[in-house]
Amino acid sequence: MCSKKIIKLISICVFAVLSQSGFSAVKTCIIGGENGWDQLQTRTGVTTGKGRFGFDSIELATKTPEMNDDTDLLLTFDGKEFIDSTGNYSIVSNTMAPTSDSIKGKGAAFCRGSGITLSGNSRSVFGHRGLTGSFTLEFYLNPSIAENGETVFSWRSSLNGSNYSEYQMISASFANNHLEWNFKNIFRGHKEKEILLRGVSTVIPKTWARHTVSFDQETGLLEYCVDGITEAVMFVTKNGHENGELCYPVLGVKADIDICPKFTGKIDNFRIARSAVHKDTSDIYSTGNEKYRTEGGKIVSRPVPLSTAAQLTSIDAVMNVPAQTEVKFYVRSSDTCYGWKENEPKWQEVIPGEEIPELKGVYFQVAAELLPDGWGTVTPSITQISLNYIEQEAPLPPFTVYAESGDSCVTLTWSYSVDENADGYYIYYGNRSGEYLGRTALEGPSPVKAGNTTSITLTGLKNGTIYYFAVSAYSKVDGRINGTLSKEVFARPSARLTKK
Repeated sequence: MCSKKIIKLISICVFAVLSQSGFSAVKTCIIGGENGWDQLQTRTGVTTGKGRFGFDSIELATKTPEMNDDTDLLLTFDGKEFIDSTGNYSIVSNTMAPTSDSIKGKGAAFCRGSGITLSGNSRSVFGHRGLTGSFTLEFYLNPSIAENGETVFSWRSSLNGSNYSEYQMISASFANNHLEWNFKNIFRGHKEKEILLRGVSTVIPKTWARHTVSFDQETGLLEYCVDGITEAVMFVTKNGHENGELCYPVLGVKADIDICPKFTGKIDNFRIARSAVHKDTSDIYSTGNEKYRTEGGKIVSRPVPLSTAAQLTSIDAVMNVPAQTEVKFYVRSSDTCYGWKENEPKWQEVIPGEEIPELKGVYFQVAAELLPDGWGTVTPSITQISLNYIEQEAPLPPFTVYAESGDSCVTLTWSYSVDENADGYYIYYGNRSGEYLGRTALEGPSPVKAGNTTSITLTGLKNGTIYYFAVSAYSKVDGRINGTLSKEVFARPSARLTKK
């Protein structure tokens, strides 16, 4: 046993008298709120909006058309600058302004009497001459007045032959509070040079509605719909019937297209497609004018380390849940954050404010599913999620610690912790005060696990070198819970301190 020099340290912790064995602290981890939503791992079908207290909230993203191989033009109006998402059309001029009052996506365009002009490339429908085939024009409209003569779409050109020249036009304008489509000299061989599709529904100012006109080259069906309901229909054939000889659309000299050249109000998600719309397959013809996808959206947090031994007791949420909408919450936990799969560890559905039975671990994950009303017109929102958990308090360190120098060794002794939750002790050592980075002891690098004892001798130390020591206690509830360090003691091994 090491002998000679003894350095004694007595640590007095006044609050220890007030502590209780196995005391647990209730804590809260906040996701969202003033901390923001950086802790989210995945977001599906959601976006951020403004929630309570001015903080960002999670809400359902609005439903926007998706591009496919048939998409010829797509103006979502979601950014400050308007661009065609397909790249087929370039902006020639624009007087429309962005607005956040949209029906789809994050933004729309506001027009005050004049709009936007686009020029198509050679791959686009309106960027080349000749046969066009099937097509669809669709947009969402929110007029301020819907005055007679206001024009939402206009394309004007000419079709020239060896011995003829014909004026061509496709337009959508208001007449007597209805929108009507005019196709002039577009369909070759049709007995009527001008085809009008007049809507039957009154256009309601300051109300969003979806307008769609579509031509199917397989059947000759030309159809105009509002919010998926047929307003006007005809077969563009030589006899005007379904089984007649088709009259195909042919475009002449390349010309720009004008969107809202004479219109006051808002427009959103203007789309042109090189295909017809079929009611049995297309979402465009849904019976409702859904703003949000009825399947809703979802967020999943990253695995959050709460404590080395925590128990999730409940969650709370600051949220807005309008009538017929819903928010569902799920939680799961594990001792490690590696190897997690979509459904492993298993998710457990929980209700904010209600007690969660036995859910323990180190890492916890929370998910929330947001569901709109049945018509897809209203979204719930979440401003903040609070994870309430119990954290096992780390045991108190020993009150007294002694260091006794010897030849190439130091013997440490200490008193048992007064905390009955202590299950053993770690010994920290190093060559600088407060820096316990020692690696020379034969018993192992710092910290050395001493077990449930009150004495240990560290051997293999260098004589003449000063060493600093501290002791901590670890918990019997979970050995990974390690308490604070005792007051520091020091000792200097010496060859003259030989064993007796």
